[in-house]
Amino acid sequence: MSTKIAALLFAIILTPGFTYSNVSLPALFADNMVLQRNADVNFWGWAKPGEEIEISISWSDEKFKVKPTNNGFWQSVIPTNEKSGSQTIRIKGYNEVVLKNVLLGEVWLISGQSNMEWSAGAGIEGGEEAIENSRNNNIRFFTVYHRTAEFPQNDLRGNWEESTPETMKNFSAVAYFFAQKLSKELDVPVGLVNATWGGTPAEPWIPAQIIQNDSVLSKAADLLPETEWGPSKPGLIYNAMVNPLKPFKISGILWYQGESNTPNADSYEAIFSALITSWRAEFKEELPFYFAQIAPFSYETEFSGVKVRDAQRKTLKLPHTAMVVTGDIGNINNIHPKNKKEVGIRFANLVLADKFKKEIKAYAPLIQKATVDKNKIILNFSNAERLQIDKNNKASQFEIAGANKAFQPVDFKIKDNQIFLKKGKLEHPLFVRYSWTNSCVPNIFNTAGLPTSSFTIKIE
Repeated sequence: MSTKIAALLFAIILTPGFTYSNVSLPALFADNMVLQRNADVNFWGWAKPGEEIEISISWSDEKFKVKPTNNGFWQSVIPTNEKSGSQTIRIKGYNEVVLKNVLLGEVWLISGQSNMEWSAGAGIEGGEEAIENSRNNNIRFFTVYHRTAEFPQNDLRGNWEESTPETMKNFSAVAYFFAQKLSKELDVPVGLVNATWGGTPAEPWIPAQIIQNDSVLSKAADLLPETEWGPSKPGLIYNAMVNPLKPFKISGILWYQGESNTPNADSYEAIFSALITSWRAEFKEELPFYFAQIAPFSYETEFSGVKVRDAQRKTLKLPHTAMVVTGDIGNINNIHPKNKKEVGIRFANLVLADKFKKEIKAYAPLIQKATVDKNKIILNFSNAERLQIDKNNKASQFEIAGANKAFQPVDFKIKDNQIFLKKGKLEHPLFVRYSWTNSCVPNIFNTAGLPTSSFTIKIE
């Protein structure tokens, strides 16, 4: 090695920019981001061990200091408020990182498969008008890139963008319409973290050990076919696209998925329940979890779609969950219905009613119990105000069966927000089911104009 080269290397080693590690942040912390308002928000990143990190924020005069651990990781908890307008965050160590155009508002994680991922640019009802009018500084998008990993990751790839015709057209249409209504009703910014992957079953979204340690879930996962659309192996998507989000403070989760679990539909209640409970455990918070029921569609396997719908309904027994019923706005010939705006609005109405206690009629009528009284069967529903039949679709979708589960159609009538079924010649009815085919469109609605879910229930 020449004397000149040796001297140059020695100079480089002594240069501060090379001797010290720069403060670095995960992809979630960037210009244009939204932070959850009125919350203790985690900030974290990496730097040289022993380096003092100082964080200053424009919505408060308070400063926060922290030192990295011996593995170079640092974390601080920063309180937020409701201060409006563009904010700035400065993170200073040996170098300084400045985050600009930050908003304080509602942050929601949206996830699932293609119907949640589907964009206005891919084709929706009213798409051109929606794209043209989508410029909104109070709505921000963070798109998580598709990635898989065998082990949990601590960072991911993605970026924050303001809502414009150029960005909105490639973002989740359901999530955009949700944010549009939520932002307008609450008069706050809304940030959407989009971790979706079309064609994927629930299993790759669930931590692998949850499925591996449960025989029912393991057997169900074995029934999933390999597809060209995406992974099906447990944990692969969770590790890369969800695990890095865990420390990030969010308001709640929106989920739209289930179509790819029709091959193991009989186990979907257990699968979906495991996903919700595992995410809450990983995020260390019982986050509100709102999900869309899959719409009627002509699946090849008999009853596979309606079984998933019923499993989703049954999952509502978990606390702090609510379901968007989409039975009336689907397309039995297209697994990707184009009316995404109504799904987004129904999500927003659920959140406004459930989380923010707004007086909005947001809940669909759901079966609660079935009882026998002499020659009739009485069905009671929640959210049953002004139950009524669709005048253009009056045919009975109710069936009853005895112990042999040989279902037969029965007539019905609606009175005082209850439904009465005729027993007919069946002496000992034990089961009732409603709208029980893959492509059956429900025909009973409540005062909110929302349809009741398909169901099967045992008579008490």
